[in-house]
Amino acid sequence: MRMIVVWAVSTLTMLLLAALLPDFELQSADGDSLTRTAITAATAAGVFGLLSALVWPLIVRAFLLVPALVLGLLVFFLNGSLLLVALWLIPDGRGAADPETAVVVAAVMSAVASATSTALAVRDDDAYSRRLYRLTGRTRPRADGEAPEADPGTVFLQLDGLGHHVLRAAVAEGLMPTVAGWLDAGHHLTPWRTDWSSQTGASQLGILHGTNEDVPAFRWYEKDTGRLMVSNRPASAVELQRRAVARTGDGGLLTYDGASRGNLFSGGADQLALVLSMAARRGRRNRSRAGYFAYFSDPANAVRTAGSLVTEVVREMSQSTRALVRRERPRVSRGGTYPFVRAFATVVERDVVVAAVMGDMLAGRTAVYADLVAYDEVAHHSGPLGRDTDQVLRRLDRAVALIATVAGHAPRPYRIVLLSDHGQSPGETFESAYGLSLKELVRAGCGLPVPRRVGRTPSGSEARDAARDALRSALHRPLDKRGEKGRELPSKPSEPIVLASGNLGLVSFPDVPHRLTREEIDRRHPALLRTLAHHPGVGFVLVASEEHGSVVLARDGVEVPVAELTDEGPMAVFGRGAADAVRRTDGFPHVADIMVNSMYDPATGTVHAFEEQVGSHGGLGGEQSHPFLLSPPELSAPVEAGEELVGAERVHRVLRRWLRESAGTGPQVPLEISPSEPDVESILPVDGQPSPDNTH
Repeated sequence: MRMIVVWAVSTLTMLLLAALLPDFELQSADGDSLTRTAITAATAAGVFGLLSALVWPLIVRAFLLVPALVLGLLVFFLNGSLLLVALWLIPDGRGAADPETAVVVAAVMSAVASATSTALAVRDDDAYSRRLYRLTGRTRPRADGEAPEADPGTVFLQLDGLGHHVLRAAVAEGLMPTVAGWLDAGHHLTPWRTDWSSQTGASQLGILHGTNEDVPAFRWYEKDTGRLMVSNRPASAVELQRRAVARTGDGGLLTYDGASRGNLFSGGADQLALVLSMAARRGRRNRSRAGYFAYFSDPANAVRTAGSLVTEVVREMSQSTRALVRRERPRVSRGGTYPFVRAFATVVERDVVVAAVMGDMLAGRTAVYADLVAYDEVAHHSGPLGRDTDQVLRRLDRAVALIATVAGHAPRPYRIVLLSDHGQSPGETFESAYGLSLKELVRAGCGLPVPRRVGRTPSGSEARDAARDALRSALHRPLDKRGEKGRELPSKPSEPIVLASGNLGLVSFPDVPHRLTREEIDRRHPALLRTLAHHPGVGFVLVASEEHGSVVLARDGVEVPVAELTDEGPMAVFGRGAADAVRRTDGFPHVADIMVNSMYDPATGTVHAFEEQVGSHGGLGGEQSHPFLLSPPELSAPVEAGEELVGAERVHRVLRRWLRESAGTGPQVPLEISPSEPDVESILPVDGQPSPDNTH
């Protein structure tokens, strides 16, 4: 009966569109009676419905190699093509439409059919459950005679970039009623502190795989391989995951019946969708795009998401124009492809990941970890607080509510844990505040050519003057080409590689195979370290030292050996644990020759990002270092009262403990998987060799 009603509504919709659109015909050239026209419309609607149900999934599967953003835009045209085929199949050639009109008609037909079907099923729990089960390929709920799964499953939802303070503010302002209800029901809200590298690559690797050792930043240069590592590049992600598995001897958090959705890393899961480390390799086990197929195989989903994507592009253009007209500060460029990037993050990624999580619960999987990146993407360009991000938080809360609702239809109970991987700190960019980028400041301090505009800025002028004076002074000293432990340095130094990870900067000299010391840098570029440490936009500089091992440099000539570093002195402004975070990173094999952390103003909570972001993370300073865990009361408290949760690796241990608690008397979550070195590669759920990253 429901199918007949949907068919009837689709037929009426097609008749109405034929009356409104001059290029859409359902009659022969000589005209037809109303009855004949209605039969033609009913035939076209029925054929279009059958094609959507039978042919559409095959089309989507064929287009899985198309980039996700392109696939979203192709949805309209693919759907229009199906309508043209349906009209062509009508006897006597009574149906016809221009291609452009077919796109419009197909989109309206799919939307109306979906809305009608959903409306008819609102009070039909069986129909609602069947629709949800189709997301996973399951054909029925658990039968009455089947033994229920008593052990609850666990869903970890990562709200990327959402800091603890921002979450509490959003709850207080009524932006996230679902989260507010959970807090009222007794959920534990626990802040935790990131490592120095407060970004998704380091945090999520630690959370999913138990270690983020030797991840000094979002991007860094490795001298031993000559490779530029970037956390969100597929080949870098698969290499970081391989190293983590080799280091821990453990497959990851999700090795037992787990699913990884929208993440940088797999966590050892067998079920994968939109996992970046999967995209680096080709082979039969590369199933990262399976999430797209599961979602877009329903043409109604495809049309709805594509329509929302266009709406989000228009919304971003409107919001950026408003910010420009009002001369809001701070502000960064939001043109080019950014509106489409934002739309993918806030619409396509969200819809596909949420649908995949719903499917995982209906399939009864034990552990699911999913990342929703919408807030992080918008906050980078609009700032962590404001009307733009408020809208995103409202939509994220609705997504969480939908997942919680679907949990009630799952074959086992579920515990839903919300968490974030880092926060965001606001502030004007370094270049906007001082008229030159970190790279230009480094080049000026090295006495290298810089654009003319840089020389006119106070920072650039001082740096070049200091470099010139240092060069004159060096001409009167004996030339020493030998560095630490007698190692000879190149007679012609190479230009430095300067990288930015939020408000953390990294400077490396690629022509020297070892980590340069302060003394070696001073011999090469006598003014560089002084230029960086004394700059008002820099909080502190970390560099190796022949005399002290490593040393932190700051303004006013402050020098503190890392071994003696405490949360006082130059680190006091960055809060508790900053000294330990710096000390840990200093021991990484791939730490840069010079690590530069921007200033932080505790009165305003602002930092200066070294890249084009008004909401940034990656270093020390403010909210970026303080994400959260929100767990249901059935789970044990993350830490004892008065204890602080520090580091992504510690969070991994907490989440693993919760999985063991949920397992009850059933299969235990493995504490360890200990492969031999040749078997490490087999733990990675990919085949073949990784595609190389572009290092330029």
